[in-house]
Amino acid sequence: MNGAASASRNACNNWPMKRARFFPLAQRQRRPLTLRSELGDVALTVDYGQDRATGQWGCPIRQAWGLTPHQTMTPVWAEKLAFTATATGSYEQAAAVASHWGRPVDDSPVHALVQRLGQRAQTQAQARYETPPAERTPQRAPTALGVALVDGCQVRERGPGWGKKKTKKNRVEWHELKLGVFYRHEQAAQTEGGRGLLNEKVVVTWMGPPLELGRRLHWEAQREGLARAQALLFLGDGAPWVWGLKADRFPTAHELLDFFHGSEHLWELGRVWHGEDSPNLPPWAEARLHRLRHGREREVLEEIAGLKRRRRATGQKLAQEQHYFTEHAGRMNYQAAARRGWPIGSGAVESACRQQQNRFKRCGQFWTRPGLRNLAALTEARHNHHWDQLWLTA
Repeated sequence: MNGAASASRNACNNWPMKRARFFPLAQRQRRPLTLRSELGDVALTVDYGQDRATGQWGCPIRQAWGLTPHQTMTPVWAEKLAFTATATGSYEQAAAVASHWGRPVDDSPVHALVQRLGQRAQTQAQARYETPPAERTPQRAPTALGVALVDGCQVRERGPGWGKKKTKKNRVEWHELKLGVFYRHEQAAQTEGGRGLLNEKVVVTWMGPPLELGRRLHWEAQREGLARAQALLFLGDGAPWVWGLKADRFPTAHELLDFFHGSEHLWELGRVWHGEDSPNLPPWAEARLHRLRHGREREVLEEIAGLKRRRRATGQKLAQEQHYFTEHAGRMNYQAAARRGWPIGSGAVESACRQQQNRFKRCGQFWTRPGLRNLAALTEARHNHHWDQLWLTA
């Protein structure tokens, strides 16, 4: 070893060790191996050869340390860089933070590391979802209420015309990133200033069919104690896919339309009925919103349904809003939920959406689908207590 390698000996001893068998080698060769660490380069000379029993070629020390054939970074350094990439706003920020640990690094190796580990995280996730989950803390007391929420936000992707000077295809496309959140209600708390927070929650993301998001969220919820929840509440906005997901994976849950979304539609209905600048709009909307919130939702819904139809565009918009309230009439029992101490808003998933957008929707960011999915999978592994599995090889 060189000087830097000697300084790194203790770090090497803490690397995640693979259950390896040090097989006898045929046609043994001695080869140099240089690994990058946060303390400098580790220069080694290692054995490489053919396993006499299986005929496979390999390097026993790479196998023992869980290194891939072309990996040039120590596992400890790789884990620190990967963790930083999931906790900062960009690969450039992750590299800047890491450079203060004693070794300069740019964003390219951080990006390449996230792609490799993100693929591993996705593979492990797919394997997990094929088997029933074991509850993570089975010794914990049953929870009074489990809360599941779903929503979506838009992210920019590189379209089929990306990078082309002349093209009729879209260079940039917007696609929905769907999110699901599950938490135990006793984990809800408040800061000294009254802002709500959750001590613990699971967050799942998916770009594709909603039912797949539901499958993943349901699995993570089971791992967090869904089966021992004495009651289950499902919160969402008015999107049809939200309630289709609920029916597929959480059929026995109480349904509640997010109060903020309901109030938005009530105000929009008032604008259609009275006009955008009418002085009657605020009193009309506020009075009905108060009744909707405090147990008189049937009165409000009957009044909305009884509004006289109008012609043309105004009539179409009025009919749309009336249909919205008719469709969600059974999901607006806000006072009953509030009296039980249950949440009536989907703030937890809205907050998760904002956090995702802070990472995936920054200025100048245009993602490829694999690049976005790899980083999202790695972030989920850290957030949902699967991080250690990334560093354990069979």
